[in-house]
Parts: sequence; C-alpha cells; structure tokens
Amino acid sequence: MSRLLNTAATGMRSMQLYIDNIANNLANVNTTAYKKSRIEFQDLIYQNMRIAGSSNLQGTFVPTSLQVGNGTRPASSNKIFTQGEITQTNNPLDVAVNGVGFFQINQPDGQILYSRDGSFKISDQGSLVTSDGFELEPQITIPDDAVEISIGADGTVQAKIFGQTDVQDLGQIELAKFLNPAGLGNVGKNLYEPTFASGDPAIGQPNAEGFGRIEQGFLETSNVEVVEELINMIQSQRAFEINSRVVQTGDDMLTTVNGMRR
Repeated sequence: MSRLLNTAATGMRSMQLYIDNIANNLANVNTTAYKKSRIEFQDLIYQNMRIAGSSNLQGTFVPTSLQVGNGTRPASSNKIFTQGEITQTNNPLDVAVNGVGFFQINQPDGQILYSRDGSFKISDQGSLVTSDGFELEPQITIPDDAVEISIGADGTVQAKIFGQTDVQDLGQIELAKFLNPAGLGNVGKNLYEPTFASGDPAIGQPNAEGFGRIEQGFLETSNVEVVEELINMIQSQRAFEINSRVVQTGDDMLTTVNGMRR
C-alpha cells in the first residue's frame, strides 16, 4: 500500500515541477529572445515479479513479464532554441539574429557569456552594451559626433560623422554557435554560459555559411506559444488531480484494512 502512495506522490511532484516550468515560460512571454523550456520525464525502476522467458512449475516458459512500476521523475529541462518572431522597432541599436548564432557579451570578470538579446545601448564611454551595461564582444565604440549608425546583415557597423560625407567603419559584430545549444547553462539576464555539454563556441561572421543574418531595427521576441502553454497547464493540472485522487483512494483502502482489524 505504501508503494501506491509513493508512486502517486512522484506523479504529483513531477506535475508540480511541470506547472512551475509553464509558469516561467508564461512569465517570460514578452522577454526579448527568451527560449521556452520543456520538462522531460522518465519512469522509475520497476520491480520484477516475473521475468519474461522464465520457466514456471509446469516446465513451460512464460511469454510476458510481471512488473510493477514505482512512478516517475524529472529527467531534464530542455531549452527549445526555435526562432522567435522578428518584430520591427525602428531603433538603430536594436539588432536581431535571424537564424543561428549568439551575441558575445563580455562580463566584468572577463568571462564571455552568450545572448540572443540584441537590444543594445550606448554607454557613457560610447561602447555598445546590454541593458545591464555589459559590453558587446568584440567591443564597438560609437563616436560622440556620429549622426547615423548602420549595421549590415554581415554585422559590419558603420556611422556617418557630423560634417563628413564618407561613412566610418566602427567594427564588426561576430556571432557564436554551439554544437549543442540545449546544453548551455542559464544564468539569467538573457545570458547563457557554455558547459561541457554544449561544447566550445564556433565564432563566425553573420550571414556567412552556418550563421544567421543581422537585422537592424528589429528584435527577436520570445518563442513561447501562449495557447500551447495554457493547454499544457490544463493537462498537467488534470494529471496532478488524478494523482491526488490516487492518494485519497490509497488512504481509503488503508482505512478499510484498519477497520477489518476491529
């Protein structure tokens, strides 16, 4: 009887985690370039009461096994790196990656993290930075007298300088890609860190083979589908209720057994 309660409890814990993940996806539906997560589950080890192919007392071999499962457990939280919708902002410092690739973001300690969020700003030193003030890598500096900034599909950054007719090259945006982007670690602030599972980054120029193109004046939106998440929430809620009903049924059965002793 305790196995029944424990098995149902694993189902309730798993569905609670599943709903927590849905809540996080929905909370980030308007987060720039957010990538939704999906919780994946595995069934737990089985108790083998009879093994398929074993012989019985009559000397014949049983064709099927007799196994009892012990519930479920969460196996992984998988990031889904499908392309989000590209929306126009008309801000010249907003850039979206249309395709494969991450921006390289330099941290104060020198570590390079990676992001799909291209809502860049200009710091007091003229550098392109994120909303948290982290510099884009390679560093690109905008002159004080720049009157128009253009960013090409290949990541080339140019500016028109006040009083000059020729444009000035300011630098080149580079992108990074990973063999297994789902293996990247989430650190918050729209940033990812490489792990052993993700592999080392491959650096390349936007719009080159294997890399996405840069879209100036656009931002990538979250790839969360609200309707899909709501459907998943209803399904997980029903699964949680069913598992709680199993716990109640097990408790009723224990009450009946205890009453038989009187």
